Amino acid sequence: MAGIREKQIATLRQMLNLNQPISKSTVNEPTWKILIYDRFGQDIISPLISVQELRDLGVTLHVQLHSDRDPIPDVPAVYFCMPSEENLGRIGQDLQNGLYDTYHLNFISPISRQRLEDLAAAALHANCVTSVHKVFDQYLNFISLEDDMFILKHQNSDAISYYSINKGEMKDTDMDAIMDNIVDSLFCVFATLGAVPIIRSPRGNAAEMVAEKLDKKLRENLRDTRNSLFIMEAGQASHYSFQRPLLIVLDRNVDMATPLHHTWTYQALAHDVLDLSLNRVVVEENAGRSPSGGTKVKTRACNLDATDKFWIGHKGR
Repeated sequence: MAGIREKQIATLRQMLNLNQPISKSTVNEPTWKILIYDRFGQDIISPLISVQELRDLGVTLHVQLHSDRDPIPDVPAVYFCMPSEENLGRIGQDLQNGLYDTYHLNFISPISRQRLEDLAAAALHANCVTSVHKVFDQYLNFISLEDDMFILKHQNSDAISYYSINKGEMKDTDMDAIMDNIVDSLFCVFATLGAVPIIRSPRGNAAEMVAEKLDKKLRENLRDTRNSLFIMEAGQASHYSFQRPLLIVLDRNVDMATPLHHTWTYQALAHDVLDLSLNRVVVEENAGRSPSGGTKVKTRACNLDATDKFWIGHKGR
């Protein structure tokens, strides 16, 4: 099976090619476009695709959804964001203002029927229904950091964390929302892999809640044969595998993950003592003496990915 990172990159590349398969002619002559993302979309893309690779895929400009943007009427716009009310409101404003030639809307998690209808109403109101070319659910609500490691927590988001699940004033509604977020992200992982997992978890804790909710969601999707993410249409070359991965869901209170994942390696040390986030670390360096007699300090950013041979060679030591 291809790794989760490889499959997520392939899905993103196809999305940036206006959801068309990438061919040799596409590589030589890409369609020029603008990429608009929210913070969630930025977190997903930044460890996987560099700015140069975005250029090679025809992305001339990449901007935040909620930033001030000028109209660029002759180019297609690729949106990559969560289907939140706030984001849909801003997309509705863009349609109303006629910022771009065509709109390719890609949602990180599936958009609900009600919000899809709200989006359609906004397009009708803006009189630009024909400009909305495609609306896709991409099922990419997770962040791949390495071939065999992904995380669910986006930066500056405490919604999914050990603390938020275990704090004393946690309400049942808040706990359900956290569980639903985790389940949605795990479902996206297996939809991207194209594999239905065998699920195991201990009983009587948050891990069991996640396992049961994920099991229910997978079964509901498999029952709907017309829209199932795990069944290919007849005649299509299937990239889905009959090998079923084993998903073990553990509560951090049952502290089995720490000795397995938090070892005395340089990678764990860098995560603890340096400013490491989304495979990018910022280190301080001594730049000599300042005129006032103090020490001058400058910062340097390093991308710790598969292209860094020193990091690959030493991170597990």
